[in-house]
Amino acid sequence: MSKTIDLRSDTVTRPTKEMRKAIHEAPVGDDVYGEDPTVNELQQMSADIMGFESALFVPSGSMGNQVSIASHTDHGEEIIVEKKSHIFNYELAGASFISGVMPRPISTEDGVLPLNKVKEAVQEDTYYLPRTGLITMENTHNNQGGRVYPQKKAKEVIDFAHGENIKVHLDGARFFNAAQAAGKSPSKLTEGFDSVMFCLSKGLGCPVGSMVVGSEDFIEKAKVARKRLGGGMRQVGILAAAGVYALKNHVERLKEDHSNAKKLADGLYELGFIVDPLPPESNIFFTSTEKLNLDAYELQEKLAELGIRIGPRNREKIRMVTHLDVTEENIEFVLDSIRDILQKSS
Repeated sequence: MSKTIDLRSDTVTRPTKEMRKAIHEAPVGDDVYGEDPTVNELQQMSADIMGFESALFVPSGSMGNQVSIASHTDHGEEIIVEKKSHIFNYELAGASFISGVMPRPISTEDGVLPLNKVKEAVQEDTYYLPRTGLITMENTHNNQGGRVYPQKKAKEVIDFAHGENIKVHLDGARFFNAAQAAGKSPSKLTEGFDSVMFCLSKGLGCPVGSMVVGSEDFIEKAKVARKRLGGGMRQVGILAAAGVYALKNHVERLKEDHSNAKKLADGLYELGFIVDPLPPESNIFFTSTEKLNLDAYELQEKLAELGIRIGPRNREKIRMVTHLDVTEENIEFVLDSIRDILQKSS
């Protein structure tokens, strides 16, 4: 096949022809002055969809998480995070570096914070211990194979946190995958959270950008934090237009990505791969070559020769991610290619 099939991440998606047209035709203004009509449309649309008062367009998901942490906390506080979460592992100690807070990680089996562990992690209210200023969750959970956070479990933690006067932030980089998988409206799935970040540049297929939603007061604080981090942009409606288009046209189709992930996972399992979770809950899963006596990096090289790109984590573990640039036909080609490689190496 001449087309490259890229299963490394859903960040590799490219704007569709229709999205490019929306970008080309977008009316723009100076967003630092609040005068970009397309950004304003995207922010209002995001707030309405997610069930919040206000929203803010930011360049990246990491910045979205960091401005949220900065806006919820004071220097010297702690924040509770899941040990495999993106905030704890992949944002370069941003919470400590930017906001002066210390993450307190909780180990879990599936990315879901158990209420009893959260209660144990919240610091006693005394002068010689840092106050717990924020609790964060991730939905879907990247490092846990795209698992969907059960709303009931989230609500338990939220109710406890609010009883202790602690805010709760959701890293929803792939939030719309979670909503589609759970079969719930976005506003239903965000109930109780004080802020949510979601990415436009993953499954929704935009070239860049993320959204932060919350109360009007919170977003005013987030604007200050965004500016402090260099995130104030000018005629950025050309990027926001992609977000408007995606929220109107690319949400429902995420189900196709989930279906393709399941098809790929089932096929790999039949070929002898370990798959987790099985079936996938969204568009991400991990697979392992452990039972096949096959080096994941060697598999990566052989598939690359066929125009297929995968992302091994080590010599056995591989993360697989489906997205709008991967079709059902592509999945069949990938499985046929891996089957041929296994047969030749046996």
